[in-house]
Amino acid sequence: MKLVERLKQIRLIRSFVYAFVGAASYPGLALVNSIKIEGTEYLKCLPKKNVLFVSNHQTYFADVITFLHIFCAVKWRKKNRLGLPYYLINPFTNVYFVAAEETMNGSFISRVFKLAGALTIKRTWRSDGKDVNRTRDESDTQKIDEALNNSWVITFPQGTTKPFAPGRKGTAHIIKNNQPIVVPVVINGFWRAFNKTGLTFKKKGAKLSIRFKEPILIDYTRPVEEILDQVMHAIEQSKEFMLKGKHHLINKLDK
Repeated sequence: MKLVERLKQIRLIRSFVYAFVGAASYPGLALVNSIKIEGTEYLKCLPKKNVLFVSNHQTYFADVITFLHIFCAVKWRKKNRLGLPYYLINPFTNVYFVAAEETMNGSFISRVFKLAGALTIKRTWRSDGKDVNRTRDESDTQKIDEALNNSWVITFPQGTTKPFAPGRKGTAHIIKNNQPIVVPVVINGFWRAFNKTGLTFKKKGAKLSIRFKEPILIDYTRPVEEILDQVMHAIEQSKEFMLKGKHHLINKLDK
């Protein structure tokens, strides 16, 4: 096992990374911008393992960092708010997130953030800014399966920050094989506040929103295509939601 993988398993290391990243990112989420959180009541009764969060994606890092803030706040019995970030003293670390390997190796900051629980995978459709077509690496799927056996996992089915991009079947395969509790999440405003990486401000005073929905009732015996369609509809990235609201239109044109 590589050193980074070993370090990720040490709770003290992950807690330190959470505290560092959390302290650095909190002002951008709650002070420079404002954040609206909904649906944290659905998090309180979840089991400690085999829970998969599926969400649309708007920046490389700000989205998942916000998830971590919220999970920590909920652990400290806060409802639909962050409040003061004293929750970083004893953060919630029983969660991993799926991320592209090249993204997590792109900078020193992203390499450090790996220690927060990144499950790095090789994208089958994109590499180094170019379209590719390669088979799925079974070891990547195994990483996610193992993480679900012991904890929560966050994934972004579209694998890109482009709105209304098609979902990837890999997410549906994970759901079908592991039969986890699937919690859909809808985020907005991050594309407006941050650049693509989510580490630099694009606009201050933006309204960020993150809404957790009730877990999806899934028939795990259905084909992966149907499961994926159900997930994409739940995170409001299906054709039915395309151009449904003004903010979706602006979001699409902005990209």
